[in-house]
Parts: sequence; C-alpha cells; structure tokens
Amino acid sequence: MAEHTPNDSAVEAPFLPFALPDIGEEEISEVVECLRSGWVTTGPKTHQFEQEFGAYLGGGVEAISVNSATAGLHLALEALGIGPGDEVIVPTLTFTATAEVVRYLDAQPVFVDADACTLCLDPAAVEAAITPRTRAIVPVHYAGLACDMDAILALAARHGLRVVEDAAHAFPTLYKGRLVGTLDSDITVFSFYANKTMTTGEGGMVVTRDAALAKRVRLMRIHGISQDAFARYTSRTPAWFYEVVAAGFKYNLTDIASAIGLGQLRKIDRFLARRQQLAANYTSALAGLPLRLPPDAPAGSSHAWHLYVVRLTDGAHIGRDELIGELSARGIGTSVHFIPLHRQPYWRDTCGLAPLQFPVAEASFHAMLSLPLYTKMSDADQARVIGAVRELVS
Repeated sequence: MAEHTPNDSAVEAPFLPFALPDIGEEEISEVVECLRSGWVTTGPKTHQFEQEFGAYLGGGVEAISVNSATAGLHLALEALGIGPGDEVIVPTLTFTATAEVVRYLDAQPVFVDADACTLCLDPAAVEAAITPRTRAIVPVHYAGLACDMDAILALAARHGLRVVEDAAHAFPTLYKGRLVGTLDSDITVFSFYANKTMTTGEGGMVVTRDAALAKRVRLMRIHGISQDAFARYTSRTPAWFYEVVAAGFKYNLTDIASAIGLGQLRKIDRFLARRQQLAANYTSALAGLPLRLPPDAPAGSSHAWHLYVVRLTDGAHIGRDELIGELSARGIGTSVHFIPLHRQPYWRDTCGLAPLQFPVAEASFHAMLSLPLYTKMSDADQARVIGAVRELVS
C-alpha cells in the first residue's frame, strides 16, 4: 500500500490564488452596453466613470482616467514640470513604476528607506534625502495604509517641493477623516490593475484640485491634441479640425475598461467591508505566532487592505522562502511586496545602491510575504490559509 503524507488532502484541494478580481453581472452588462453602442475607445463610458469616481471622492477634485497608474504617475510629474537634473524622492519598498516614471523625464529618483511599523516611506529619511535639486516627493501608501501625510506635506511646504501620491494600493483609504485623493498634495494617482481593490483590467485615475494641472494631464494623455476624439466625433457641427500643441502620449482609457470600472466603483464600499473583515480575521487568528502582523489604521483613518503583509520574527522555525514553498505545496498562493528597488539590477547599478543604505526595507524583505486577500475569498478559503500558516510557523 502506498504511503500518504498528512498533507495529501491539502495538495488535492483546489489551488487558492493570491488574488482574484471580483467581477459580476453588473460589470458584464456595462461592457455589453458599451459594445452595442459602437463606442469602444475613450467616450461616454469613460466620461461617466471619471465623473462618478470624482463624485465618490468629493472635495472638488477632477478625475482623469488613464490606461495605467504608471501612465498617471508619468503625466503627474510631467505636468509639474519635472525634468533633466531634477531629483524626486521615492521609496525603495515599492514597485519599479514609482521610480521609472522619474527616469522617463530624465530626472533622478532618490531612494529612501521605509518606516519600520507601517512600511510606508519614512519622513525622517525623506528629510535627510532633500538636496537643492529636489523637486518632488512621491509617497506610496503601502498595502492600503496612508503614509504620514502631515509630516510629508509639512516637509514639502518647508522646502518648496511638490507631492504626488502613489495611491495604487489606497482606494478607498481614509487619512484623518479625509479620503486619499482629497488631501493637500498636488496630484494623486490610483491603480485599477487586476489585483487591486477595484479593477478595470488595466487602468488608473489621476486626481487633482488644480485646474491647470488637470488641463495639462488631459492634454498630454492623448497625443497633446487640443480636442479629444469623443468631443470631435460627437459634435453636431463639423469638428474635424484639431491642433497638436505638445508632444504628448497615448495614455487614454477605453470605454470597455471604463464600463468595468463603473460596475466596480458602485461595489467599492462592499468590497472594502469584506477586505476589512478578512484582515480582521487574519489578525485575530495569527496573533501570538512568531509573525509581525500589519498595523491597522489609527483612529480617524482607515486601511484599504489591498495587501495583508506579514513578517516572520526570530521565533519562527521556518524561513520566508521555505514558507512560500510549503504554502504553495498546500495549494496556497502568496507573493512578496516588494523586492526593494535597491536590489533590482537596474536601480542598484545605475544609482549605486547598497542594502546597508536601507536597513528597514532590507530586513523586511527577507522576512515578508503577502497572504491571499480578495473579496471572492470565502471564510473556508481563509481558514485553509490560517491553518497552514499556523502549522508551518508555530
């Protein structure tokens, strides 16, 4: 008779992915309506999506849709006039897009370490990195928790710097009673990538209260053309004439993607409540293990819980890589957010970065993993994850 290991039944269970979009009939109906309308590129659905997103945030903001958050960050920095010789402060613990958009403009990213508790960028490290060439700061609201924006905005005001919030993880996140996107920064950029708190497949949104910045972003979003195709082709009078007034980009969001976004946006409060419940379940069930659990938001603020990132502590009898492998063997997907940019060959070699410059991000990287967290995840799914983590870590 063949031998069976204790984990045979777990291996045979369906694979539990790290993330999964939650798309239902509402989104499908919006897309079908879009396809039947004959308008599939940037048009009425996109304009509606922008209006509804701006209305959700409130605060008198303008919302400009783009085909990715990367595009949005690029447009934001371009609108602020960032260019050759300028320095832009970014965290090392982020996805490469946060830094690469600085290089698009021939400017120089300056990397700073993370706060040991929140893993957002450390305001003290930001202050130490400011030079006469510094022009902007790009704080990343890590995992869905807002950075210490009071400290960052105070630094920016004191040194005459611009602030672009990378809010790819942070919709909807509250900071001291205000939604991220309505704070006092220059521009905020959200992501609607497939694994985010809401999705359009690919896509993002640029948000600002500054009318001049909004005008520049809209212009550069579609080739630097003075009038977009929707405005021209829906006019009742001949409107074939347009002018190219700048060397712009091709960053517009399609109506098909916006149709998905409309359905997702109308569910965002339900999505948030489910993510908060799943995060609370993890925090309760994993307490007391040799793990450093992510902090919840302080009073008056809220966490979007895009990610649930745990860090192994000295009491754990398993390494991070081994834990990821063992969870995978049990049919459970995980990820790591992030491999710090100071470890990535391009940034390491181009900017002369070394691990000793970023002790918090470096130590956290070796200990961290992100557990599955998505709204379609059932209580039974989460119980599988919790049981496996408790077995392997304790």
